Amino acid sequence: MHIDPSTANRFTFLDSEHPEQGELLPGRDLFTVAGYFEPTQALIVQGCLVAAGIPAVVADANLVQAHFLWANALGGVRIRVPQCHVQESLQIIAAFERGEFALDEDTDIGTDTGTDEKT
Repeated sequence: MHIDPSTANRFTFLDSEHPEQGELLPGRDLFTVAGYFEPTQALIVQGCLVAAGIPAVVADANLVQAHFLWANALGGVRIRVPQCHVQESLQIIAAFERGEFALDEDTDIGTDTGTDEKT
């Protein structure tokens, strides 16, 4: 595990060039691709992965939420994905961190575009 200098609350478990060296859970093919100190941030990233069709799960979110000071000892809130989705998930996480999924400040997310209107 190493601290990612690009963000203060995220750390990575996988080297994007050598994903086979990631943390493998015993009895499963889930790899930890990222970790966050804030459960909310991990859940947002998990939502991006799931929206992209990657079956991502969040580990230890409730424990870190209840005992925030334990976050370092636990390894934070971890996002885990199946081995076959590791590369794609790392690309999506990198895109998220670059701000590619950010909305403009004046974006009205409550506006109906009319594409689903029934006449």
